[in-house]
Amino acid sequence: ARCQCKLGSRVRKNCGYPGITAAECSKAGCCFDSSVPGVPWCFVPQEKKVRKFCPNNFHARKNCGFPGITAKECEQQGCCFRPYPPGFPWCFYHHIVEE
Repeated sequence: ARCQCKLGSRVRKNCGYPGITAAECSKAGCCFDSSVPGVPWCFVPQEKKVRKFCPNNFHARKNCGFPGITAKECEQQGCCFRPYPPGFPWCFYHHIVEE
């Protein structure tokens, strides 16, 4: 994403080799900006910032467990556990939103 490439020149970590083109850099999954001399032009993008939460909408729940799973077992799998309402998964995946 474009916002992942907005890095100050001092914090850029090299992701290419001398003479790499913008296309080659992009193909490698890196960012390219040749506007600042003396720093890497092809560099590693920032990590995506994500926020995860347990959805409140019962219909948005995606099953992460099995019948009879305990809260501890569910949470050890990195999932949400809410033992209600009947007919919906009680152990379910987080909803992830990129920020």
